[in-house]
Amino acid sequence: MNAISRRGAVVGLAAAGLLLSGCPSAYQRTYEQQTQRLEMQQRAADAQAEAAHAQASKYAAVIYFAVGSATIDEDGQRELRWFVQQMQPYPQAMIQVQGFADATGSEATNSGLSQARAGNVASYLSAQGIAASRIVTQGFGEQYPAASNETNKGRRNNRRVEVTVR
Repeated sequence: MNAISRRGAVVGLAAAGLLLSGCPSAYQRTYEQQTQRLEMQQRAADAQAEAAHAQASKYAAVIYFAVGSATIDEDGQRELRWFVQQMQPYPQAMIQVQGFADATGSEATNSGLSQARAGNVASYLSAQGIAASRIVTQGFGEQYPAASNETNKGRRNNRRVEVTVR
């Protein structure tokens, strides 16, 4: 074997060794670059979504009800319209609607009433443009009072629906 062919064989073996030892091809480099770029974009999107959720979580609404009623009054409608307006920049935010009742009446009645209140508020929010799929409702009846049920003011504060961002 002459020197030129020996040199060619050595270069060929070196190239084959590089390929076999994991030398990335142009395709692999492009794939890795694309993967890194997509991962960076996903991290940026996640950070943006997290920041938006933190902003949206600052907003809440509390609606009060008359004794034995699940009807949203004028003040409640105004509060809900304000809440819907605040949520417009956050179309992915999940809304939690929790209904409560005072201790007037039986536990069974108050449980149903708190659920009806939460349902009516959820329906109102949907009618104002918040997708029903974004709304989760719960009724707690007499559980978790905001104030004492011993006074009229306390009972009024317990007949409520709280609207928050999950």
